[in-house]
Amino acid sequence: MHTPVKNSADGRDLDIDTRTRNRLLRGLRCLAERGFALLTGRWRALRHFTTSPEKIGDIVKAALVLTHFEHGRHQ
Repeated sequence: MHTPVKNSADGRDLDIDTRTRNRLLRGLRCLAERGFALLTGRWRALRHFTTSPEKIGDIVKAALVLTHFEHGRHQ
């Protein structure tokens, strides 16, 4: 798991590489959170599962395929 680097306590700006890394992480997290929100919002049944991700994987995969089909992203 990758986490963003926080600004230093003394107020110095982060170097360009660290800022770029933080932006990339933020962009990836945004996509994952949007996907999760779409799946749980569209497929209410996914909100009530209390099992491990390993066991629910096939159900989530099926919901994702149906969601892609619904939004015209199937190929």
